[in-house]
Amino acid sequence: MAAAPLVSVLLPVYNAGPYLAAALGSILRQDYDRLELIAIDDGSTDDSLQILQTYRQADSRVFIISRENRGLIATLNEGLTIAQGELVAPMDADDVAYPWRLSRQVAPFSQRPDLALCGAGVDFLLGNRIVKGLPDPMLQKNLLRILSMFFTVFTHPPIVYNRKVIQDDDLYYDENYNHAEDFDLFRRLADRYPAAMTPENLIAYRIHGDSVTNRHKREMRRTHLKIVAENLEREDLTQETQDLRDIGDAISMDTVRRAAEWLLALEGRISGLPAETRPSYEAGALNLFYFLYQLIGDEMQPQLTHEFLMRTAKWGLIRRRERYVLRTGAYALWFSLISMSATRQVDALSWYLQSVPAAAILASYRSS
Repeated sequence: MAAAPLVSVLLPVYNAGPYLAAALGSILRQDYDRLELIAIDDGSTDDSLQILQTYRQADSRVFIISRENRGLIATLNEGLTIAQGELVAPMDADDVAYPWRLSRQVAPFSQRPDLALCGAGVDFLLGNRIVKGLPDPMLQKNLLRILSMFFTVFTHPPIVYNRKVIQDDDLYYDENYNHAEDFDLFRRLADRYPAAMTPENLIAYRIHGDSVTNRHKREMRRTHLKIVAENLEREDLTQETQDLRDIGDAISMDTVRRAAEWLLALEGRISGLPAETRPSYEAGALNLFYFLYQLIGDEMQPQLTHEFLMRTAKWGLIRRRERYVLRTGAYALWFSLISMSATRQVDALSWYLQSVPAAAILASYRSS
């Protein structure tokens, strides 16, 4: 009987003091114990290194590298270089892995030796509350290779890479795609290798104001659109992507109008694709619409979102209460802004009502 594969958990750490102990404990208490935890302290100025050293003294599976700050991409690539495991699992220093994360994700690789990467769903941890992440039916019904051209199909943690299948020259994060480096890597791997999703949530993904995603949202979105543009050009689905790239750089009435017309033209080209792939491309284009809708909506200029929806004729794809708010956006800006604020408050209340106390789920980490 073959030995269980070694899993290298890569943990980049930068000023993660308030959350680091929970992340470390959740990995070291996994029900799959054949692992090494490679923690790279990327020049932290808080107590992160001291916390790492405490855990290293208590558990020999923890390996620490501490050096000057080089950034997340360099840190991830360094971890990939020194990892000894056949399987590699990135982990964020502010998230919490459920105790069965690794065992559930190792299993598919034993069943499918050709599998290159395997993702999973996440729950969302905000303060002391957790809301359950819902499965995306789009991922079950469509080809992951095609969907990966349009959006980040796989959440970075939890993802597991199979180093027996992926060539070393392919498994790296590219610094040309800063703050969307995971999207770039996933689209490259899914294009060349078999990929899968574990149909359950395996991590509590922490949402807070100082997260990398929140601090670099604008640059992340710009790079995201750059990647989508490159993918569509490669597939000969469009000859010109400047309109898509421009709205990532600046959101104005001009860029909104051009992006809307560009999206309609893309949908027209997709409609002529073969039946076996067309549904996946249509699902990807739909996700791109929602991405642009959110991008424009975050500007809190309802006249821009109104223009986007008018030109794409996709009012039926947004929530009814948002339709009421935005239809007035071009005529009564003050009313629309007040209504948008009220809508966000309703969403926050709805999120709270769907959530449960984090302690009810994570208590086992404190008691074990």
